[in-house]
Amino acid sequence: MSDDERIANVKNLLGDYVRSPSLRHIRDPYSLDRLAKEVVRRVDRGNSIWRKWIGQRDAFLKSTLFLWIPIQDVRDFLNGMPGPPLTKTDVAQRLIALEEEGHGFASPNPDLQAECLAMYEKEKAEGTEMAAIVALLRDHVEMFYVHVSEAQREQERRQREEARVAREQRLLSGADCPWTQVQGSKHKYCRVNGRTYRLSPTEDKKWTLCRVNSVADYEAGSSPLGRYQRREDATKAIEKLAYQPDLKW
Repeated sequence: MSDDERIANVKNLLGDYVRSPSLRHIRDPYSLDRLAKEVVRRVDRGNSIWRKWIGQRDAFLKSTLFLWIPIQDVRDFLNGMPGPPLTKTDVAQRLIALEEEGHGFASPNPDLQAECLAMYEKEKAEGTEMAAIVALLRDHVEMFYVHVSEAQREQERRQREEARVAREQRLLSGADCPWTQVQGSKHKYCRVNGRTYRLSPTEDKKWTLCRVNSVADYEAGSSPLGRYQRREDATKAIEKLAYQPDLKW
């Protein structure tokens, strides 16, 4: 493979990658890792030890990863494409190599195996061509992972909200607690060693730290103890202030 061919190959790959409408996908570390591996593989294709995987064979086989299509059927289809005859071992071992290179889905779910196989057999019996069946199965599997991801995000959202409510209850009950935001307030509060502190955002995206008498004391408070670039800096200041003898406010 010439340098021009390698460059064109990688440009096509990058074009496909950035064509995704999802910024989350483009920035996802796992997706970036897969992209890097694919770039290396394509650049080094001329030195590949896999001699039978020419033309579109590799791309098609990769598209069948974790769809549980019978290897014999995949082999028969691939043997209809240009290239030397493939055995079942050729196909099986190339699938394993592709998995190890990081292709396919991040965490293949074996619960999908029976569904995919049933869908495959149904479409095959109806005479659907292999490429169309593969596209159908990939859509099915990808939607499964979309739903799983949405369920996980919703669970994480509920857990964050439950944790926030628990912190708010500790704050309102008078117990020491880390920074928390009382619902409906733009301020954050914490209590350390029985002392209540309020952290208020400023227009220049900094934080003003005050000591207050109560959580209800939203606007009126003592003179600011300081202005901080980050919330972590205010936390460090409180760690020093909270255990000093009481100061005059």
